Amino acid sequence: MADQTEPESDRVADRAELLPEEQAAGSEDPRAQAEAILEESDERAASRDAAPDSRVEHRTSDEVTADPDAGPTQ
Repeated sequence: MADQTEPESDRVADRAELLPEEQAAGSEDPRAQAEAILEESDERAASRDAAPDSRVEHRTSDEVTADPDAGPTQ
């Protein structure tokens, strides 16, 4: 990612600070890893279809909440 804006560069630098589990696994290039992670994240944020196995369920509260007046279901 050449030619980054300052906030974008800060974003990458912040993400390049490895999480404990990433430190345990190791990383040869934390900055390149951060750029790849953020690029994938941006793609998922822009399009819900970009994430593998992603799906959005559209249900009403009536479909997911039991009616308290109906009594126990069996």
